[in-house]
Amino acid sequence: MRRWLLAILLLPLAITAQEVVWSVDASILLNNREGGKTWSLDQTFMFTRLSPEVGISMLGGEHVLRGGVAWYQPMIDNLAGYKVLPTLYYQYHRQDGWHITLGLLPRSVLVHRMPRYMWSDSLNYCQPNIRGCVLQWIKHQGYAELAIDWRQLQTDRQREAFTAFMNLDWQVAGPLSLGGHIQYNHLAKSKQRSNQIMYDDCVLNPMVAANLSHCTTRLDSLRVAAGAIIALEQYRVNNQWSCSAGFVMSAIACWRCLQVDETLYAGNNLMPYYDQVGSQLYLGDPYYQSRFYSRTDFTVHVIHNRFVDLTGGVMFHAAKGEFGFWQQIACRFYIDQSMWKRRHDRQYMKDQHLKSIY
Repeated sequence: MRRWLLAILLLPLAITAQEVVWSVDASILLNNREGGKTWSLDQTFMFTRLSPEVGISMLGGEHVLRGGVAWYQPMIDNLAGYKVLPTLYYQYHRQDGWHITLGLLPRSVLVHRMPRYMWSDSLNYCQPNIRGCVLQWIKHQGYAELAIDWRQLQTDRQREAFTAFMNLDWQVAGPLSLGGHIQYNHLAKSKQRSNQIMYDDCVLNPMVAANLSHCTTRLDSLRVAAGAIIALEQYRVNNQWSCSAGFVMSAIACWRCLQVDETLYAGNNLMPYYDQVGSQLYLGDPYYQSRFYSRTDFTVHVIHNRFVDLTGGVMFHAAKGEFGFWQQIACRFYIDQSMWKRRHDRQYMKDQHLKSIY
């Protein structure tokens, strides 16, 4: 009994001996979409998102437990349509580059966001969290990460759905790197609807990329990548898989505050069952149902430093039978306990750029 009492009395001392960590991640987005007919409908997204977190770090950051919320609020007067999503996750960090994250965790934990043929902009807007686990190996030469996202639990009316994915990018020689993405989506039945059909969607995307920033004196950075996309689909009636494939190329060029992103796809319909199940199965942009698709983004970073990324941009979409024109203003603000301690150090706050999430 005395030992338990002593442990209880010493618990606050043990906790205060560790470091309290916190962060505030806030974003504002206005995205107006025009020209949609077949693949993407005309609509406007206007929302704010506030994601505060607080936690405790132990053994110099080797073990971290964080909790908070992600408050998604459309910008309308009656406050309708809001979502408050819990965030609670544990992280284990090793000095040799291994990292494990478990729980309800923000997508910003990933090294880079998934390409839009796997994750659409709308998914990033409305569902900022992954519900599952991420295993990462991050080194100077590149990274590899494996994750599972349990998107829906089976109920009487709701289908079971989960996603497993892997990202890889590794420098092999000079500016060249090899990598790609693999994603598997599964959509099962609800409990009370035994006549529902189960679906499987597996996308393989090997890529080769080149960082050509050192080859140009007029641009601050230039990266190009190209590869194949192979989509395997199973409509579980005859238990046979169908296959569609295509070619994808992307390029990102930056000069001072200007950025241009180009993505070009040519091939088969990557989402053959979209009309039946839509975004319950397919997480990517519906434009990739088209046999040809080009997206060009022109972005201006009005303010871009360690804690703020304020951008304005236009996006042009060209697909079979459709031309889309989007206009967007986005702002992300991020600060944590380390940055707060050095908030008056102008050089420190300017020497890195905050990663954009939209």
